[in-house]
Amino acid sequence: MPRCFWCNDDPLYQAYHDQEWGVPLRDSRRLFELLLLEGFQAGLSWITVLKKREHYRKVMFGFDPKRLAVMTDEEIEERMLDPGIIRNRLKLNAARINAKAWLTQANPVELLWSFVGGLPKINHFSQRGEVPAVTPEAQAMSKVLKKAGFTFVGPTICYAFMQASGMVMDHTTDCDRYAILAR
Repeated sequence: MPRCFWCNDDPLYQAYHDQEWGVPLRDSRRLFELLLLEGFQAGLSWITVLKKREHYRKVMFGFDPKRLAVMTDEEIEERMLDPGIIRNRLKLNAARINAKAWLTQANPVELLWSFVGGLPKINHFSQRGEVPAVTPEAQAMSKVLKKAGFTFVGPTICYAFMQASGMVMDHTTDCDRYAILAR
């Protein structure tokens, strides 16, 4: 099956590409999880986070924003000792900060999808070089999220989040998933 240029031969990565990446996601908890995981990924490869995702779900309270918002400093310290996650204090603190910010939003799903007008933006890129790392929509999302108190939500992270959550569909035209998701 032809896949996007970034998908290697790791079965976990292929399953993610084939079943999740670029599929419109509107579930509040899963969007919150994805936003946090994109922040944990900053400076690393996505496969690194993907391989740790199940463990993150266990140690991060199933990405329940209400529980993460009250995560104690001691709980963060415990996670700093856990080799099953990316042990970065700033990113762990960001999870707590972002949970608090998430909970202040009347409708976080609607807010996030508003940057693409509520509907997936279907791109028609044929080559790797055409796929941007940042767009004006991602810059706008980053600005609004930062103003709302979120952290680890720069424009590049926001665009990766938009791609992963299907807000934008960036499967290249030579990928099997392109035809399915472009409909």
